[in-house]
Amino acid sequence: MDETLSRIADSGVVAVLRGVEADQLIGIADALRDGGVTAIEITADTPNVADLIDDVSSSFADGETIVGTGTVLDAETARTTLMAGAEFVVSPSLHEDVIETCNRYGAVSAPGVMTPTEAIRGYEAGADFVKVFPASTVGPGHLAAMNGPLGQIPMMPTGGVGLDNAAAFVDAGAFAVGAGGALVDYEAAARGDYESITETAREFTRIVGDARES
Repeated sequence: MDETLSRIADSGVVAVLRGVEADQLIGIADALRDGGVTAIEITADTPNVADLIDDVSSSFADGETIVGTGTVLDAETARTTLMAGAEFVVSPSLHEDVIETCNRYGAVSAPGVMTPTEAIRGYEAGADFVKVFPASTVGPGHLAAMNGPLGQIPMMPTGGVGLDNAAAFVDAGAFAVGAGGALVDYEAAARGDYESITETAREFTRIVGDARES
């Protein structure tokens, strides 16, 4: 678990893929990796999510890219995707049975939280980090305010994180950021223009890296 968490932190950006087409998945994953984003979260509401996770796990068996599941609301979904090769599980809300299942199988878990009380509950239940969601609703100031008394809990803002505010969230104490539509252009992927996804990923990782050094 420590290694997976470290690799998420090293990437600094988690790509959230929702509804990704199977025939575009590996191309997108390759493009993200080339841009420095090596952590991918495929949401559980994506059709055939277990097969997609298995595809990424098999294609990146060297461990250069790690894959997890997002939007996990119950222990059964967590277990199914972990058995398919997911290395971390993220939820939009707090589900202690999901955290328990991840702990049972030695996988990283991250519940979605909005308040300090939820963050503490999730961390005490055994979560490895928390997902502050939806980040756009509260902004970097909210994350900074939570990070003050709860600096021991790694926090990842997700939902509305883009190139224009990623640095502010890192400055507020985020150990990584989660990004979806602002990072992955599915229309570009459909055209076969994976280079544009690489360029966006590269810009995301540059912004996060610069913010960490400032």
